[in-house]
Amino acid sequence: MNGEEIDQSEIIDRLSVGYTGGVARTLNLAVHTVRREAFVEAAQRLMESRGYEQMSIQDVLDELQASRGAFYHYFDSKQALLEAVIDRMVDAALAVVAPIVADQQLPAIAKLDRVFSGIGRWKTERKSLVLALLTVWMSDDNAIVREKLRRNMVRRLVPTLSPIIQQGIDEGTFHADSAEATARVLVMLLQGFQDVATELFLARQAGEIDAAGVEQTFTEYAAAFDRILGAPAGAVNLIDRAVLNEWFG
Repeated sequence: MNGEEIDQSEIIDRLSVGYTGGVARTLNLAVHTVRREAFVEAAQRLMESRGYEQMSIQDVLDELQASRGAFYHYFDSKQALLEAVIDRMVDAALAVVAPIVADQQLPAIAKLDRVFSGIGRWKTERKSLVLALLTVWMSDDNAIVREKLRRNMVRRLVPTLSPIIQQGIDEGTFHADSAEATARVLVMLLQGFQDVATELFLARQAGEIDAAGVEQTFTEYAAAFDRILGAPAGAVNLIDRAVLNEWFG
């Protein structure tokens, strides 16, 4: 190999794409997925314990006893690894609320309420990891990553919310011309709400706003959701009381 030393982990990574003598063969998706997931899992643990800015690629390699070549087989940068960690979190959160979306016995308003509160509780249960990502998310250095993740969020959440909105239209609870278009608008509003919630959390930690001020802002966003859906006033609840108290109490 031109005098280069290749460790066992890199051999595994090359085999995951059927590498033999520089010739790519059939992709072994199972091996590839498992190995890539190991890097994401290690990065998530390190981000939670040290923070993203303090974590280095070498830290991830040391955690897995892997080579730098093995890392770059899956990710082209530390930011790409960050994207993968957040994608993994989105996957897990959506899996939690999927049974709610599929429940044919629940009316649309109850589904929306449980989806939003379910995601809120999921984040609260992983508060240390979410906190580790807050400053990263707001950093100008990660603006490109943030924009890519915003687009990905639209792609992932619109199909989750669209059937709920269509159900509400069919029930006569929501009044909108297009479930998909309405879902897209709601996701964009939800992204703005998440940014505001982050700013409110930091302001609350600094003593710059009280809990009542936080709740008022949340109520205003919920009212905007009601108007977009054509739902009765007060129909949408973006966050449950326990989650609100945990983050802003």
